[in-house]
Amino acid sequence: MSPRTLAFAAIALLPLLTTTAQADQPPLWKVYEGLKQHTWVDLTHGYDEQIPHWKGFQPAERKTLYTIGKDGFQVDLYTHVGQWGTHVDPPVHFHEGLRNIAQIDVKELLLPLVVLDIHQQVQKNPDYTISLADVKAWEKRHGAIPAGAFVALRTDWSKRWPSQDKIQNVDAQGVAHYPGWSKEVLVYLYETRKITASGHETTDTDPGLATSKDDYSLESYVLGTNHYQIELLNNLDQVPEAGALAVISFPKIEKGTGFPARVFAILP
Repeated sequence: MSPRTLAFAAIALLPLLTTTAQADQPPLWKVYEGLKQHTWVDLTHGYDEQIPHWKGFQPAERKTLYTIGKDGFQVDLYTHVGQWGTHVDPPVHFHEGLRNIAQIDVKELLLPLVVLDIHQQVQKNPDYTISLADVKAWEKRHGAIPAGAFVALRTDWSKRWPSQDKIQNVDAQGVAHYPGWSKEVLVYLYETRKITASGHETTDTDPGLATSKDDYSLESYVLGTNHYQIELLNNLDQVPEAGALAVISFPKIEKGTGFPARVFAILP
Protein backbone atom coordinates (compact mmCIF):
# COMPACT_ATOMS: atom_id res chain seq x y z
CA MET A 1 0.00 0.00 0.00
CA SER A 2 1.41 3.36 -1.00
CA PRO A 3 2.04 6.16 1.53
CA ARG A 4 -0.71 8.20 -0.13
CA THR A 5 -3.21 5.36 0.26
CA LEU A 6 -2.21 4.94 3.90
CA ALA A 7 -2.76 8.66 4.51
CA PHE A 8 -6.25 8.55 3.02
CA ALA A 9 -7.06 5.47 5.12
CA ALA A 10 -5.92 7.21 8.29
CA ILE A 11 -8.07 10.26 7.50
CA ALA A 12 -11.06 8.03 6.89
CA LEU A 13 -10.56 6.39 10.30
CA LEU A 14 -10.32 9.67 12.26
CA PRO A 15 -14.08 10.01 12.99
CA LEU A 16 -14.18 6.44 14.23
CA LEU A 17 -11.10 6.95 16.43
CA THR A 18 -12.55 10.19 17.86
CA THR A 19 -15.87 8.52 18.61
CA THR A 20 -14.09 5.61 20.29
CA ALA A 21 -11.99 7.99 22.40
CA GLN A 22 -15.09 9.84 23.53
CA ALA A 23 -16.87 6.59 24.32
CA ASP A 24 -13.93 5.54 26.51
CA GLN A 25 -14.06 8.76 28.57
CA PRO A 26 -15.03 8.39 32.24
CA PRO A 27 -18.71 9.38 32.72
CA LEU A 28 -18.03 12.54 34.73
CA TRP A 29 -15.58 13.76 32.10
CA LYS A 30 -18.35 13.42 29.55
CA VAL A 31 -20.58 15.51 31.82
CA TYR A 32 -17.83 18.14 32.04
CA GLU A 33 -17.42 18.24 28.26
CA GLY A 34 -21.16 18.86 28.04
CA LEU A 35 -21.15 21.58 30.69
CA LYS A 36 -18.37 23.45 28.88
CA GLN A 37 -20.79 24.02 26.00
CA HIS A 38 -23.19 25.90 28.27
CA THR A 39 -23.06 29.59 29.23
CA TRP A 40 -21.44 30.27 32.60
CA VAL A 41 -22.40 33.49 34.43
CA ASP A 42 -20.39 34.99 37.28
CA LEU A 43 -22.71 36.02 40.12
CA THR A 44 -19.92 37.63 42.13
CA HIS A 45 -18.88 41.25 42.56
CA GLY A 46 -15.17 41.99 42.23
CA TYR A 47 -13.19 42.45 45.46
CA ASP A 48 -12.01 45.96 46.25
CA GLU A 49 -11.23 47.95 49.38
CA GLN A 50 -14.04 50.48 48.88
CA ILE A 51 -16.93 48.33 47.64
CA PRO A 52 -20.42 48.68 49.17
CA HIS A 53 -20.84 46.96 52.52
CA TRP A 54 -23.01 46.79 55.61
CA LYS A 55 -23.24 50.15 57.36
CA GLY A 56 -21.32 48.97 60.44
CA PHE A 57 -18.13 47.98 58.60
CA GLN A 58 -15.04 50.01 57.81
CA PRO A 59 -13.43 49.77 54.33
CA ALA A 60 -11.01 46.92 53.74
CA GLU A 61 -7.26 47.41 53.39
CA ARG A 62 -4.58 45.96 51.10
CA LYS A 63 -0.85 46.27 51.78
CA THR A 64 1.91 45.02 49.47
CA LEU A 65 4.53 43.09 51.43
CA TYR A 66 6.73 41.87 48.56
CA THR A 67 7.10 43.01 44.96
CA ILE A 68 8.31 41.27 41.82
CA GLY A 69 10.82 44.04 41.11
CA LYS A 70 12.45 43.80 44.54
CA ASP A 71 11.77 40.23 45.67
CA GLY A 72 10.95 38.27 42.52
CA PHE A 73 7.34 37.70 43.57
CA GLN A 74 4.40 39.74 44.84
CA VAL A 75 2.44 39.14 48.04
CA ASP A 76 -0.35 41.37 49.35
CA LEU A 77 -1.84 41.44 52.84
CA TYR A 78 -5.65 41.76 52.78
CA THR A 79 -7.51 42.99 55.85
CA HIS A 80 -11.30 42.82 55.78
CA VAL A 81 -14.26 41.62 57.78
CA GLY A 82 -15.63 38.18 56.98
CA GLN A 83 -18.82 39.61 55.50
CA TRP A 84 -17.07 41.50 52.68
CA GLY A 85 -18.35 41.80 49.11
CA THR A 86 -20.23 38.79 47.77
CA HIS A 87 -19.94 36.58 50.83
CA VAL A 88 -21.22 33.58 52.72
CA ASP A 89 -23.04 33.82 56.04
CA PRO A 90 -22.84 30.48 57.88
CA PRO A 91 -25.30 29.72 60.70
CA VAL A 92 -22.74 30.52 63.42
CA HIS A 93 -22.70 34.13 62.16
CA PHE A 94 -25.87 34.64 64.24
CA HIS A 95 -26.17 31.52 66.40
CA GLU A 96 -23.56 30.03 68.72
CA GLY A 97 -23.21 26.28 68.40
CA LEU A 98 -24.56 26.06 64.85
CA ARG A 99 -22.46 25.29 61.79
CA ASN A 100 -19.43 27.33 60.80
CA ILE A 101 -17.91 27.65 57.33
CA ALA A 102 -15.73 24.55 57.65
CA GLN A 103 -18.79 22.48 58.58
CA ILE A 104 -20.73 23.24 55.39
CA ASP A 105 -20.62 20.04 53.34
CA VAL A 106 -19.26 20.27 49.80
CA LYS A 107 -22.47 18.65 48.52
CA GLU A 108 -24.21 21.90 49.51
CA LEU A 109 -22.09 23.90 47.06
CA LEU A 110 -23.46 22.59 43.73
CA LEU A 111 -27.22 23.09 43.64
CA PRO A 112 -30.24 23.62 41.37
CA LEU A 113 -30.66 27.40 40.98
CA VAL A 114 -34.07 29.01 41.43
CA VAL A 115 -34.38 32.75 40.70
CA LEU A 116 -37.37 34.56 42.20
CA ASP A 117 -37.69 37.74 40.13
CA ILE A 118 -39.32 40.78 41.78
CA HIS A 119 -37.29 43.49 40.06
CA GLN A 120 -40.34 45.09 38.43
CA GLN A 121 -42.07 45.45 41.78
CA VAL A 122 -38.89 46.93 43.25
CA GLN A 123 -38.69 49.52 40.46
CA LYS A 124 -42.04 50.85 41.64
CA ASN A 125 -41.37 50.43 45.36
CA PRO A 126 -37.81 50.08 46.73
CA ASP A 127 -39.23 48.84 50.04
CA TYR A 128 -40.93 45.86 48.38
CA THR A 129 -40.59 42.48 50.08
CA ILE A 130 -41.33 39.25 48.25
CA SER A 131 -44.73 37.69 48.95
CA LEU A 132 -45.89 34.10 49.01
CA ALA A 133 -48.05 34.98 45.99
CA ASP A 134 -44.83 35.80 44.08
CA VAL A 135 -43.45 32.35 44.91
CA LYS A 136 -46.70 30.59 44.01
CA ALA A 137 -46.67 32.40 40.65
CA TRP A 138 -43.15 31.04 40.03
CA GLU A 139 -44.31 27.53 40.87
CA LYS A 140 -47.29 27.88 38.56
CA ARG A 141 -44.86 28.59 35.72
CA HIS A 142 -42.14 26.07 36.59
CA GLY A 143 -43.49 23.52 39.06
CA ALA A 144 -42.58 23.05 42.71
CA ILE A 145 -39.28 24.53 43.87
CA PRO A 146 -36.97 21.49 44.11
CA ALA A 147 -35.72 20.28 47.47
CA GLY A 148 -32.08 21.17 47.97
CA ALA A 149 -32.20 24.22 45.69
CA PHE A 150 -30.29 27.48 46.03
CA VAL A 151 -32.95 30.20 45.82
CA ALA A 152 -31.81 33.67 44.75
CA LEU A 153 -33.92 36.81 45.07
CA ARG A 154 -33.57 38.98 41.96
CA THR A 155 -34.22 42.66 42.64
CA ASP A 156 -31.68 44.23 40.25
CA TRP A 157 -30.35 46.12 43.28
CA SER A 158 -26.86 45.05 42.19
CA LYS A 159 -27.12 47.53 39.31
CA ARG A 160 -26.54 50.26 41.91
CA TRP A 161 -23.02 48.90 42.44
CA PRO A 162 -20.43 50.25 43.20
CA SER A 163 -22.11 53.19 44.98
CA GLN A 164 -22.44 52.71 48.73
CA ASP A 165 -25.01 55.52 48.87
CA LYS A 166 -27.20 53.98 46.15
CA ILE A 167 -26.96 50.52 47.70
CA GLN A 168 -28.02 51.79 51.13
CA ASN A 169 -30.53 54.33 49.69
CA VAL A 170 -30.90 56.27 52.93
CA ASP A 171 -33.38 59.17 53.11
CA ALA A 172 -33.01 62.50 54.93
CA GLN A 173 -34.33 60.91 58.13
CA GLY A 174 -31.65 58.22 58.06
CA VAL A 175 -34.00 55.42 56.99
CA ALA A 176 -32.70 52.94 54.41
CA HIS A 177 -34.96 51.93 51.54
CA TYR A 178 -34.06 48.66 49.85
CA PRO A 179 -35.99 45.42 49.18
CA GLY A 180 -35.77 42.15 51.04
CA TRP A 181 -37.22 38.81 51.95
CA SER A 182 -40.38 38.19 53.97
CA LYS A 183 -40.85 35.73 56.84
CA GLU A 184 -43.70 33.87 55.13
CA VAL A 185 -41.59 33.18 52.05
CA LEU A 186 -38.51 32.08 53.98
CA VAL A 187 -40.56 29.73 56.15
CA TYR A 188 -42.17 28.25 53.03
CA LEU A 189 -38.81 27.78 51.29
CA TYR A 190 -36.90 26.27 54.19
CA GLU A 191 -39.63 24.33 55.98
CA THR A 192 -41.97 23.27 53.16
CA ARG A 193 -39.74 23.13 50.08
CA LYS A 194 -36.64 22.13 52.06
CA ILE A 195 -34.17 24.29 50.15
CA THR A 196 -30.46 24.19 50.98
CA ALA A 197 -29.56 27.90 50.84
CA SER A 198 -30.71 31.32 49.68
CA GLY A 199 -29.14 34.54 48.48
CA HIS A 200 -29.86 38.12 47.48
CA GLU A 201 -28.35 41.23 45.90
CA THR A 202 -28.64 43.59 48.88
CA THR A 203 -26.38 43.85 51.94
CA ASP A 204 -29.04 42.26 54.13
CA THR A 205 -31.71 39.57 54.21
CA ASP A 206 -34.08 42.02 55.89
CA PRO A 207 -35.41 45.07 54.01
CA GLY A 208 -33.98 48.51 54.68
CA LEU A 209 -36.99 49.63 56.72
CA ALA A 210 -36.19 46.84 59.19
CA THR A 211 -32.39 47.16 59.29
CA SER A 212 -32.75 50.90 59.94
CA LYS A 213 -34.22 49.80 63.29
CA ASP A 214 -31.47 47.18 63.72
CA ASP A 215 -34.00 44.45 63.05
CA TYR A 216 -32.25 41.46 61.47
CA SER A 217 -34.84 38.87 62.45
CA LEU A 218 -35.12 37.39 58.94
CA GLU A 219 -31.38 36.77 58.69
CA SER A 220 -31.54 35.28 62.16
CA TYR A 221 -34.33 32.98 61.03
CA VAL A 222 -32.44 31.71 57.94
CA LEU A 223 -29.23 31.04 59.84
CA GLY A 224 -31.21 29.61 62.74
CA THR A 225 -32.38 26.81 60.45
CA ASN A 226 -28.69 25.80 60.29
CA HIS A 227 -28.52 26.73 56.60
CA TYR A 228 -26.19 29.27 54.98
CA GLN A 229 -26.91 32.27 52.78
CA ILE A 230 -25.04 34.38 50.22
CA GLU A 231 -25.28 38.17 50.22
CA LEU A 232 -24.49 40.78 47.55
CA LEU A 233 -25.05 38.58 44.52
CA ASN A 234 -24.57 39.99 41.02
CA ASN A 235 -25.87 39.43 37.46
CA LEU A 236 -29.08 37.62 38.37
CA ASP A 237 -30.67 39.39 35.39
CA GLN A 238 -28.53 37.13 33.17
CA VAL A 239 -29.87 33.90 34.65
CA PRO A 240 -33.20 32.17 33.89
CA GLU A 241 -35.80 31.67 36.60
CA ALA A 242 -35.41 27.88 36.44
CA GLY A 243 -33.10 25.23 35.04
CA ALA A 244 -29.62 26.55 35.88
CA LEU A 245 -27.08 25.24 38.38
CA ALA A 246 -25.48 27.32 41.14
CA VAL A 247 -21.85 26.75 42.12
CA ILE A 248 -20.78 28.32 45.43
CA SER A 249 -17.22 28.37 46.73
CA PHE A 250 -15.32 29.89 49.66
CA PRO A 251 -12.27 29.02 51.81
CA LYS A 252 -12.64 26.29 54.42
CA ILE A 253 -11.93 28.41 57.47
CA GLU A 254 -12.03 26.53 60.76
CA LYS A 255 -14.72 28.06 62.99
CA GLY A 256 -15.26 30.66 60.24
CA THR A 257 -18.15 33.08 60.73
CA GLY A 258 -18.15 34.51 57.19
CA PHE A 259 -15.90 35.11 54.19
CA PRO A 260 -15.94 36.44 50.61
CA ALA A 261 -17.37 33.86 48.21
CA ARG A 262 -17.20 33.09 44.49
CA VAL A 263 -20.57 32.17 43.04
CA PHE A 264 -21.47 31.36 39.43
CA ALA A 265 -24.30 29.83 37.45
CA ILE A 266 -24.23 27.27 34.65
CA LEU A 267 -27.17 27.96 32.37
CA PRO A 268 -29.39 25.30 30.80
